[in-house]
Amino acid sequence: MHTDTISLQCTDDTKLAQLGYKSEFKREFSLLETVAFSFSIMGVVASVSSTLIFGLASGGHVGLVFGWLIPSVFVMAVALSMAELVSSMPTSAGLYYFSAKLAPPWCAPLASWITGWANITGQVSLVCGIDFTCAQMITTAIAVGSDGKTTLSNGATYGILLAILFSHGIVCSAATRVLARLNLFYVLINGMSLGTTIAAIIALLVVSGNNKVSAKDAFTLYENNTGWVSNGWAAMLAFTAPMWTLTGYDSAAHISEEVMGASSAAPIAILVGVGATAGLGWILLISTSFVIISVEELLRTPLPLPMGQVFLNVLGKRGMLVIWSFIIVVQYVTGAAQCVDASRVVFAFARDDALPGSHIWKRMNHRTQTPVNAAWLVIIMAAICGLLGFSETALGSLAGASVIGLYTSYAAPILLRITSGRDKFESGPFSLGRWSTIIGAISVIWVTFIVVLLLFPSGQRTTAAEMNYAVVLIIAVLLFAGGSWVISARKWFTGPIKNIDDPPMGEKAFT
Repeated sequence: MHTDTISLQCTDDTKLAQLGYKSEFKREFSLLETVAFSFSIMGVVASVSSTLIFGLASGGHVGLVFGWLIPSVFVMAVALSMAELVSSMPTSAGLYYFSAKLAPPWCAPLASWITGWANITGQVSLVCGIDFTCAQMITTAIAVGSDGKTTLSNGATYGILLAILFSHGIVCSAATRVLARLNLFYVLINGMSLGTTIAAIIALLVVSGNNKVSAKDAFTLYENNTGWVSNGWAAMLAFTAPMWTLTGYDSAAHISEEVMGASSAAPIAILVGVGATAGLGWILLISTSFVIISVEELLRTPLPLPMGQVFLNVLGKRGMLVIWSFIIVVQYVTGAAQCVDASRVVFAFARDDALPGSHIWKRMNHRTQTPVNAAWLVIIMAAICGLLGFSETALGSLAGASVIGLYTSYAAPILLRITSGRDKFESGPFSLGRWSTIIGAISVIWVTFIVVLLLFPSGQRTTAAEMNYAVVLIIAVLLFAGGSWVISARKWFTGPIKNIDDPPMGEKAFT
């Protein structure tokens, strides 16, 4: 091993020991692989294809263009605050560790408990949401390929979802060295994602010829197809699409114990991932807005995903199936990356004995040196969440639950960073300096608004089939986690548990 590499690994392990943990993973991820991992979780072209329905229904052309742009600006603020935290404390425990470290001593365990459970809720919902839309993409391709003669049922779609989840469980069980090498494949896939995105943009604008709406209509034509009387409120529901897409970038923290030079690589991965995804997604949506002649007609498509109909209208059957096949691959890889991320979160929380059966989920596989049990727990929980696929609002419910869970876990340590933790926060290589408080405050206010927004259904009047089941998922977790805390956990859970006795260089480990 090269001398510089050994020195860098020693620095990483020393920092981890100062945080209270011994090194249990092999550091196989380079900067490029870490950036690729973070970017792959957001899978821009696949995510836009999955969530087009939100912008279409909530504002039409305005919902597509500005419903993406506005949240992206605020998400960048959250990403900046997150990058600063990860640079300071690069551990797979991530967000709930940050909360425990920055909260006042009297409430540190509770802050850590809330953050951890919120993050796990979001992680599992996101795994399910990504793989569910991957299943929908496959059913869309089958419908187009058969000229509409074969339309798969919800049950068949759920079966495809289970198959995808199972394959991702196998991927997550691989050794860290294999996962790192797979990330080189992810780099190629991300290149394909970038290429597919650019190809989609060019194809939509060029092949459509003169069959486009005017620039004025593409940017300013507003249509409310939500069922809400208030046009302003309806337009804001379009924010669901970018908020769901721009999640999971905390993955850079969760794999930081497997990264070389984590204090610098992790924040770079977060910012590059969010910035590139937000920018490319916006350009793709602008192109899409130009070629949508009738929003109302597109919303009536029999295909599971309206973006499939857009490509079919513009590119024809063969062209649509070619580009759609690439999008399916991108979405599949996105789901695999998210599954790895979620398994690391479960492992870290179990390592601190915060989950039922923690002794099982924190067990490392001796052969692969990865948390195999935690990975399969994620798969099982995601399969259960997938039962929402039998409702009419499956994607909206899964998207809402993942965004609420993840962004609540993002906002908690950011809030503590700018309040009780201001004086004890120790900056890493990446620091916001005097801007940290302002950017952090903007982040917390935005997340509070989004959490409230995503608890509402898609229309003022709703039925059991059209209900936003994100509320059910969030309340179920709150009742379980809250009940566990009141009944038992408050008596024994003290937050992150130090698992190293003697931090090097005389530094004190976090307790």
